[in-house]
Amino acid sequence: MAITAAMVKELREISGAGMMDCKKALTATEGDMDKAMEFLREKGLATAQKKAGRIAAEGLCRTLLINDDKKAVVVEVNAETDFVAKNEKFQEYVAQVAEQAAETSAADIEAFLAEPWKFDTSKTVSEALAGQIAVIGENMNIRRFQQMSEENGFIASYTHMGGKIGVLVDVETDVINDAVREMAKNVAMQVAAIKPLYTNRDEVDAAYIEHEKEILTVQAKNEKPDANDKIISGMVMGRINKELKEICLLDQVYVKAEDGKQNVGAYVKEVAKANNANITIKGFVRFETGEGIEKKEENFAEEVAKQMGS
Repeated sequence: MAITAAMVKELREISGAGMMDCKKALTATEGDMDKAMEFLREKGLATAQKKAGRIAAEGLCRTLLINDDKKAVVVEVNAETDFVAKNEKFQEYVAQVAEQAAETSAADIEAFLAEPWKFDTSKTVSEALAGQIAVIGENMNIRRFQQMSEENGFIASYTHMGGKIGVLVDVETDVINDAVREMAKNVAMQVAAIKPLYTNRDEVDAAYIEHEKEILTVQAKNEKPDANDKIISGMVMGRINKELKEICLLDQVYVKAEDGKQNVGAYVKEVAKANNANITIKGFVRFETGEGIEKKEENFAEEVAKQMGS
């Protein structure tokens, strides 16, 4: 039986499920609307879609190291409340998502959601997620994942605040021992705490630097209208360097520095020298739960009153 757009539209309006899920349900049930609805309910998709409008900004970031720490992944899975984020069932599910993400070849989250769920290949990752939504009772979302690999060294990982922040650090090194691993963990903690934007100055876009120079030059001239170009240039470069020290990991003051002055790059070199090693921090990934998601602020008393009234 041919599945028409009108049939898909009707099922979508009845179930609240997504268009592609409705088409799939109708195809599987040969156009039988009632059976298609049952199909969606069994998959948890109808229930999931009803919850999909609710904001999921809590949740967990999870890191996973594999292949003797040569490869790693960090994932972010969201839920609506911090209460669910602390739920053991939710945490087990996030661990499974990390396992799936560590092995995936998907280039983006859409492809990832469409691939078979490794723990039940009769379902897609998206369908397994819908099942979890039905069980846990909150809107949930696999928001993002990122893999990292390093054949000439290892990946260090760190999670902060019970999974609110997840960090991976790419460490190229010809010596791997406890001291080097401790250094890598300390650098990962630095990333979690201070939130750098770049690993080093080479990563900073030259166009961004030039734009900043233009702004800061005007600013400096407004402050010192009688200053010559050399003084203005010195003021601008001083401010650029100050900004770079804040946003570039290796330029940042190392949070554990005893003198309060040593930067991260100097700390890495110190450990490398002490262990007769060649060490390069090649990059990092930092996920923070709910970062960039606009959270809906509600008054709890008003919400209860609203529920009582309805």
